[in-house]
Amino acid sequence: MDEQVSVKALGNAYHICSDADVMSAVLGVFTFAQQLDFSPTATSEIATIVSELATNIVKYAGSGRIELAEMQRACGRVTKHGIQVIARDFGPGIANIEQAMAEHFSTGGSLGMGLPGVQRMVDQFEIQSFTEASGTKQCGTTVSVIKWGEDDAV
Repeated sequence: MDEQVSVKALGNAYHICSDADVMSAVLGVFTFAQQLDFSPTATSEIATIVSELATNIVKYAGSGRIELAEMQRACGRVTKHGIQVIARDFGPGIANIEQAMAEHFSTGGSLGMGLPGVQRMVDQFEIQSFTEASGTKQCGTTVSVIKWGEDDAV
């Protein structure tokens, strides 16, 4: 069977620059996941993912955006729903992504479970980051994840 995946842009975007903005994004994605009939476990996971990514924006970059899109995966007559989350900032960037993805590594005095924890909870994970040392005109980090409404990612 051929599987087809499509992205349905929603225009759901949250400007993140404070803890209140983090909560707005978390509540928004929680409601959105429920509307897509995500299981309670998957709904909690996607809310946790957005909380972690948005908190990182506030903590390390100062401001950025969380963008949401509905994903649809059709295989035969069955259509499954997912959510794509893109966290984007124009902060200083991550100098060593491999180190940032290591368990228990933290530059901010936390437990260091953030990005590795996010990666474990999603079905697809991608991170790009540019610092001044990378020679690009624009610094910043983009994390893009996809979580399908099933409970099999963890």
